[in-house]
Amino acid sequence: MLTIILAAGFSWPAFSQQASAAYPRVMGYVGILHPLVTFGHHEPHYNFDGAYTVGLPTGINIWKNPGIGFSIELVPVIRASGGTGKMNNLLFHPGMLIGLGKGFTLAARAAFETSGRYGFTPVLNKIIIKGRGYNWFAALPVPARFGNDQPATIGVGLQFGIVF
Repeated sequence: MLTIILAAGFSWPAFSQQASAAYPRVMGYVGILHPLVTFGHHEPHYNFDGAYTVGLPTGINIWKNPGIGFSIELVPVIRASGGTGKMNNLLFHPGMLIGLGKGFTLAARAAFETSGRYGFTPVLNKIIIKGRGYNWFAALPVPARFGNDQPATIGVGLQFGIVF
């Protein structure tokens, strides 16, 4: 009985102190990624030019402090063409997060694709709407890819999502 009383007495939060952001801080996110253009050996390739490609990034961010963190992301990529669609790639995307202030973050990601391609992706991210317990963001990824007997490519995309 004494144990229950003590546990109940010590479980009440202290309302007299201001809550500060505790670190390390773990956050999850989901989004939608639209590749816009990819530059390679020949002419640029634009999304919607004969096919539509979309990615669905899902990840976890672990912030050590407001300036530095680690992120791990998985991105299934779906390609629709000729009236059918299929998942044609899965991207494993670990990386470092650098807090730039004023809602901006730079993610420096390594990239490993099930298609056999690899590379890196710098991503500039901006919180655009702050909510209670969640934030909406927009991001500009610039993927550079190599390997699998294909020419090197660099692209630009647009990503939107929610972090919670």
